[in-house]
Amino acid sequence: MENPSSFVDILHQAEQLTAQMEAEPSVELPRVQRNLAQIISAGERLWNKSGKTTSSEPANVKAAILLGSKGVDIPRLSKNLENITAVKSLEPIEPVRETDVQGFLKNERENALLSAIEETKKHTFAEVEELHWENLRREWEREKEKILNTLAGGDDDLLFPAAGSMTALMDITVKSRSAMNAAEMAYSRQIYMYNEAIISGGVKPDIVSLFIEASKTMDNKNVEDLWKMIRHLSRVSGPPASMSVSAYRASKEFQTAFIANGKRYLEESYLEYVKSVVQSNLERSMVGGVPGTLQLIKGFLNIILPPNVAGLEDGRLDGQPVWAVIYYCLRCGDLQAAGAAVESARACLDQFYDFFQEYRRSKQCRLSLETENKLRLLYRRSLVTSTDPFKKAVYCVVGRCSAVDDHHEIADKIDDFLWLKLSLVECDPAVDTPETLGLAAFQTQLSEEFGEGHFKAAEQPFLYSQVLLLTAQLENTIEFLSRNDRLRPHAVHLALAFHELGLLVQTESVQAPLLQSDPTRPSLKRLNFARLIMMYTSKFELTDPREALQYFFHLRGLKTPQDTNLFEMLLGKMNSDGTRMPGAIDKYQVNTSKLIALVARNSEEKGLFEEAVLLHDLAHSHERVLQLLNSLIIQVLAQPSRPQSNRERVQTLAVALGKRYRSSGYCAGSTVAAAFYLLLDLMNFFDLYHSGSAEHALELLDQLHLIPLAHDQIEDRISRFSNYSDEIRRCLPEILLATMDILHSEYKKTKSVAPTQTSPLKDSFSQHLRQQAKALIAFAGTIPYRMPGDTIARLVQMEVMMN
Repeated sequence: MENPSSFVDILHQAEQLTAQMEAEPSVELPRVQRNLAQIISAGERLWNKSGKTTSSEPANVKAAILLGSKGVDIPRLSKNLENITAVKSLEPIEPVRETDVQGFLKNERENALLSAIEETKKHTFAEVEELHWENLRREWEREKEKILNTLAGGDDDLLFPAAGSMTALMDITVKSRSAMNAAEMAYSRQIYMYNEAIISGGVKPDIVSLFIEASKTMDNKNVEDLWKMIRHLSRVSGPPASMSVSAYRASKEFQTAFIANGKRYLEESYLEYVKSVVQSNLERSMVGGVPGTLQLIKGFLNIILPPNVAGLEDGRLDGQPVWAVIYYCLRCGDLQAAGAAVESARACLDQFYDFFQEYRRSKQCRLSLETENKLRLLYRRSLVTSTDPFKKAVYCVVGRCSAVDDHHEIADKIDDFLWLKLSLVECDPAVDTPETLGLAAFQTQLSEEFGEGHFKAAEQPFLYSQVLLLTAQLENTIEFLSRNDRLRPHAVHLALAFHELGLLVQTESVQAPLLQSDPTRPSLKRLNFARLIMMYTSKFELTDPREALQYFFHLRGLKTPQDTNLFEMLLGKMNSDGTRMPGAIDKYQVNTSKLIALVARNSEEKGLFEEAVLLHDLAHSHERVLQLLNSLIIQVLAQPSRPQSNRERVQTLAVALGKRYRSSGYCAGSTVAAAFYLLLDLMNFFDLYHSGSAEHALELLDQLHLIPLAHDQIEDRISRFSNYSDEIRRCLPEILLATMDILHSEYKKTKSVAPTQTSPLKDSFSQHLRQQAKALIAFAGTIPYRMPGDTIARLVQMEVMMN
């Protein structure tokens, strides 16, 4: 190949060509004016295009050879592919020239289709998003209910569940085995005895004593101790009629009495503990002298207190530190023994002797305000720095000197800590100062600042329950115990005990959470008593409905929802002669008719229509009974009757009520009653139809005068049709199809007879069947009722097959 010419030669040749083109005007070529960069760019584009085409040609050839060998018409396929528009997004088609009519119409059609598709897509996405958020909201509501039910489980409301879209016919299986454990059965027996005494009008038994008897059968010392403590705490009077429970619980009278009972329980328990320690260590205790608490404490100190303890002040009493003897006498609740110790050590106690005499003589073991101030001043000046923990504790108990000091040297157990703090609690708001410890502040400190973690409540639930109960946090205790399935029976019966004593503060709404703060007194909680009872009985209300009813009796002041289908046993039943057999609810002396009507409405709202029929019948709401039965019958009217099916169950119920209403009478409108009895006859018609009794089915249908079986009956049946209720009209398509099927089957049987057996009678019967079929077609096309689209088509098809 020759060497390429220089750029100068190339430029010279280009100028000559340009001059020749300008000299010859006949040559018309396009003028191109580009710089060097543009020429390079255009050349690269041409080269790339040429390269791609070249690279794809072998593939196209191979594809054509392969498709041709398989018998594919390649030219036709190419033409079809050219007509396909690969559009990635639905965009409007560009407008065409107005003169192109065919293109314009095609464009408009495609734009209309694209617009419809786009609108449908937007609507679908919007609807899906709306359904998504609605479903999310419902799930959140269910989760909130689970939280409010406090670990009770289940996805349905415990109280008054909202009506859902449920099927009309429901099969409910009832368990027969009891779901109650031994503790629950023991409690339920006491509840039964308590309720029986109230219903019979006798003396109201002590419910706490009944529960104590139940606890003795459980072989659980913690439960026995719990009810022993409740025995002490419950020795307070209920609120007066003019005062609410919450106001009474916040009053000085209640708090003073309740705290005193709590202290008394701790003192008696500690005295029992001291006796057990001394009895088990008689040699070390060296108890002697006059029997009594003072000698017992001296022996107890011989066991627990090491000799020569440093820091103890003011001498000894019979070899024991004097302040330790006084403290433990007070700890055991024996003021007489403490007074004897103070009297014996009078010379060593200085002013305390006079303080203690006033403390001992007061009714509530309380110094006067003036004496308390003196004692507190003495404590701040002299005793804050004292090294004797027993002396400091005695001064604090007698004079309520310091609410800050926790006396950890001697109050190393929860019981000792509570006893000291309860001795310092101030229940009178008039003397509540920063130096004193108010009950509300102490409650908040224990339940919120310390909380369950501090007391290891999960490991020691009874200990934490004791802390809450002794500080008058009744509702908190019940809520805490109810979280544990094993402890829930005790929580429920604690609530029942305080409820019957008039001390339980309840929520205003049965839909409230299980535990709720009082809006006016944050430290006081409100318990949803109804929710607690429903949560507890939900475990066994189906297997032990009578026991559940005993608990529902304690909700007699509230609207109690029912969630069981054992209505006959609880609410009674109707006998065949129209009289009502009383149920378990009747002995509770309530308005049974009103209660039954309420339960019937609730069952109807929840979709339990068969149960609602029986309940409305109990309430003598015959009109509603027939309305519900009509609705149930038309759902299963055309179905074949099978054993234990929905249709058989509805038919049995409807026939029984229909017979009783005919014999005993009923209070319902003539229209709904006529529709009910006509539907019963139609059920018999379909029973005959499904059993193959064609002749009897047609005979019964002719007696009902519902549809024509001859041309002369058409006018009469059309005039009657306007008087039928909607329930009957809705059944008409199935009746017409069943009747036409009977006629067609009979016609085929007639035609299937051997030719040797033909006779004029056979031809006459076939003609009669055809006339009946034509009458049905004429009736179906004339009546003023819009039937389903396929009904007329199926009728005509069978009628044509008969011709």
